[in-house]
Amino acid sequence: MTNPILEIPNIDPRIQSEILESLTKTEDLLRSHIVGKYPLVIETSRHLVEAGGKRFRPLITLICSYLGTPNENCIKAAVTCELTHLATLYHDDVMDEAPLRRGVASANNRWGNTVAILTGDYLFAKVSALLAELGPEAVLLQAHTFERLVIGQILETQGPKEGIDPLTHYLNVVADKTGSLISASARFGAMLSGASVKDKEIVTQFGEKIGIAFQLADDVIDIASTSTQSGKTPGTDLKEGVPTLVTLKVMQSNDPADANLKARLAKPISDEALVQQTLIELRNHQALTDSREYLHALANEAKALLKDLTDGPTRLALEGLCIALVDRTV
Repeated sequence: MTNPILEIPNIDPRIQSEILESLTKTEDLLRSHIVGKYPLVIETSRHLVEAGGKRFRPLITLICSYLGTPNENCIKAAVTCELTHLATLYHDDVMDEAPLRRGVASANNRWGNTVAILTGDYLFAKVSALLAELGPEAVLLQAHTFERLVIGQILETQGPKEGIDPLTHYLNVVADKTGSLISASARFGAMLSGASVKDKEIVTQFGEKIGIAFQLADDVIDIASTSTQSGKTPGTDLKEGVPTLVTLKVMQSNDPADANLKARLAKPISDEALVQQTLIELRNHQALTDSREYLHALANEAKALLKDLTDGPTRLALEGLCIALVDRTV
């Protein structure tokens, strides 16, 4: 998988090189920090670390650290953000009864629900140990973030209440489950590098918005891209019956011609031929165009938040990140 930083246009080459080095240090600390005394714990906790991932949250932390002076605490914070993300994946997969994660058997599928849940808890414990080294402000930020992650999961599990638009509900879930941690990732980088109060607040708001856009881009990619383009199997969300931006926009349609498609999208699609047929229909549907437009508008809103950020390499990199995110969905 291409490192996301290599896809950011207009990034300062010196900063790019330094961040790539810091990402290597982050990866090394991530892997060493989760090592425990018990062979099974070592195996299960490494499971998703070694399965890969974009490391988008650490990247955001490290970019925002250039608003001040990058240091080792920023790398520790980058690790806490990624470990928090990984821990939530173990728990999510249990709740979703997911058989796969990142192309490999999920922990719950391989070792059972109890071990998967406890592995997530173990990673949260390792997060707490790192946070203790970063001080009370970092601990408080993590506590607020974790609260939102849990609320987002509860909202997703509960589903939209009667009278609540399913798309509005979904966007609220995405804000809590994805936006909150990416927002915290940005704030950690600014906070621990000694950035100004103004810059901390700007990147916190930016992180929330670009975090939501990051998830919605994945929604579009699941429908619009081939596996060669994205490295993922298109239609995964259709097979699992997971609502996404694109499918929820279809469900809002009042066009009688969409009746059959809406009926299919109302539940998981297990037949592979039907998945492929549905993908073809969605790729030619107005809902995909509308989803792309919504995503582009969101990325532009995130970019607009940066206008008052201190001019320099962080601002350029974050502006480039908005462009790169949108380009993934074209």
